[in-house]
Amino acid sequence: MKQKLALSLAALLLPLSAAAADEFAKEARQIGVEASIAFPAYGTVRNFEADGNDGVWIEDQRRDWYYARFVGFCPSLAFAQAIGIDTRGTSRLDKFGAIVVKGERCQFASFVTAEKPLPRKLRLKAAEATKAAQEAVEAN
Repeated sequence: MKQKLALSLAALLLPLSAAAADEFAKEARQIGVEASIAFPAYGTVRNFEADGNDGVWIEDQRRDWYYARFVGFCPSLAFAQAIGIDTRGTSRLDKFGAIVVKGERCQFASFVTAEKPLPRKLRLKAAEATKAAQEAVEAN
């Protein structure tokens, strides 16, 4: 009797869980919106990818990516193998935060949601193509 009751209860809940999962999948993450990562000191930052000296992509533990643009530039970032995160005592990494690279503090101007960055070789190729196109337009 208990097995039948458990199976019938599970059968009743199955459509509800499928509907909840479907609704969660429909909710797409907006890109380019100011965001934050909670508790960056406790392993919620998973990875980073430098964008030259202008910014950095940061991945959180849910594998969501964010892009932080710097106030100035961060000269040592392109060659960094590790970064430090400076939140100035708060428990959130957001547009008021910074990273520390080889002793230099690089302040964020913005911290927004982003797509996963292209591999470095493709980004460099795209930058070269853009530069060549700009030179062609200026030559005409």
